[in-house]
Amino acid sequence: MSSSIDGIDGIDSINPIEPVVIRTLRRILLIIIAASLAGTAAELLLLGHTETAIQWIPLVCFALAAIALVAVVTRASAVAIRAFQIVMFGCVLAGVAGLFFHMKGNIEFASETYPAMKGRALLWEAATGATPLLAPGAMIQMGLVGLAFTYRHPALTRRGYMTIKP
Repeated sequence: MSSSIDGIDGIDSINPIEPVVIRTLRRILLIIIAASLAGTAAELLLLGHTETAIQWIPLVCFALAAIALVAVVTRASAVAIRAFQIVMFGCVLAGVAGLFFHMKGNIEFASETYPAMKGRALLWEAATGATPLLAPGAMIQMGLVGLAFTYRHPALTRRGYMTIKP
């Protein structure tokens, strides 16, 4: 038989640790991350999201993520996977910080524009303000997808980082 699959359990003869379906899903997750990185970075650059040092945080995260992604694609070693995990966790943290900065900026703008506005009205104005409040959620999502890619990755089992039990 010319198939690379041994038996009915979907185990690849080249990589007997991980089923073919899981490897395919990992590849799909990497494609989603790469597309998200490219699209979100391009959008931020087109919007001029480079005026302050804080606005550079997502772009720096995306650059680090792109480097880590290339390392994982070219050689999925335990070190590359761990580095990718760290960068993806950094993307999640940067996204959470971005939510805070966007909300803070919108509250400041709304307070200047409508000085008498307080409480819920001010929060609503800030949530629907000029700076898209949920835009940093894209970074959080990207980081979580990256962490999902690394979940129980076989490269982490080869050096004793993790044991997969049947």
